[in-house]
Amino acid sequence: MQFGIFTVSDITQDPTTGRTPTEAERIQATLTIAKHAEEVGLDVFALGEHHNPPFWSSSPTTTLAYIAGQTSTLQLTTSTTLITTNDPVKIAEDFAMLQHVSSGRVDIMLGRGNTGPVYPWFGKDIRQGLPLAQENYELLHRLWREDVVDWQGRFRTPLQGFTSTPRPLDGVPPFVWHGSIRTPEVAEQAASYGDGFFANHIFWPASHTQRMIALYRQRFEHHGHGTAAQAIVGLGGQVFMRKNSQDAVRDFRPYFDNAPVYGHGPSLEDFTQQTPLTVGSPQEVIDKTLGFRDYVGDYQRQLWLLDHAGLPMKTVLEQLDLLGEEVVPVLRREFAKNRPAEVPDAPTHASLVAATYGGEAPRQATPNANRGDNLAGPSPYQDAQATAAAPAPVKTGSAFGPAATR
Repeated sequence: MQFGIFTVSDITQDPTTGRTPTEAERIQATLTIAKHAEEVGLDVFALGEHHNPPFWSSSPTTTLAYIAGQTSTLQLTTSTTLITTNDPVKIAEDFAMLQHVSSGRVDIMLGRGNTGPVYPWFGKDIRQGLPLAQENYELLHRLWREDVVDWQGRFRTPLQGFTSTPRPLDGVPPFVWHGSIRTPEVAEQAASYGDGFFANHIFWPASHTQRMIALYRQRFEHHGHGTAAQAIVGLGGQVFMRKNSQDAVRDFRPYFDNAPVYGHGPSLEDFTQQTPLTVGSPQEVIDKTLGFRDYVGDYQRQLWLLDHAGLPMKTVLEQLDLLGEEVVPVLRREFAKNRPAEVPDAPTHASLVAATYGGEAPRQATPNANRGDNLAGPSPYQDAQATAAAPAPVKTGSAFGPAATR
């Protein structure tokens, strides 16, 4: 199981000081937070995408590439990449490149986004949000698996003989999570492809998340990707900790009360009772997080939101220390207890390569000389032509089901 943090990249006034950090300060703070996440033993850092103030992360792959160069073990992902308003061709190229520069330490979480005006900013119609998500992902899925793609759809200009470069590292695309808070169609899309489903259940009660995960698991099995227990599930969450719960509640209350998303609404006590938000001691975080398994089953990835609502970097780093030293080691041990053998580990590049090729050497894409387009043959790659008549790579039994080879 993987544990990590995600950020939405908000730049919010600290209600205890009245000061708002600059964009430059907040960007540098996030880089420090990501590196510290690795230092304290966390597995994953996820970065959101926004295109409006007060958020700064308009180009997650640029930031993640820098973080990749500053870390060695941290898995990098997004939370989320906007599949509706980004061109699938650019997503395919950017994340394949990020695979290469990070030595495979990258996957991607796709989502529709929750900022309505972003659609017209990028020339899209918000009323077509779901069809855009479905069509764009169909194209993205093909671009990572076919050297030459012919394409015609509703929402972009056609492609003829197009090759996305670079090809995915080792011929294996980044693992895809489909992220959603409330949309059953996204759970269905994840299940139909055999991809992961990330339920960012930071605002909704357990009963809602339980229904969404149950739907995804049921449909994952229906589409033939394995049993419901083998479906790949991730969860979001929010925590704020101090050594004792009274100090946590006292220190976090002004941030909660003034947060742009839920401030001036339900009380902190009501919100923590009705949602996954945990404000208290490390043991309370452990207890509540272990309780997630009671309603979603064994799952693969747990991410927490720590750096929002104007919390200063010093406080966020203290939160990371508590997670790494007191919370995550216990969760690793407890989640491993009685975990059924059929439940797969969290996907990594290495596990996907092994599932795709077995003991065979993975693909190393080698292009022919430049010809300016890809219309003169079935593939512009020497290795693809050399192996066209050879048997396909060995496909071993994959923990991720047929999706790993689809």
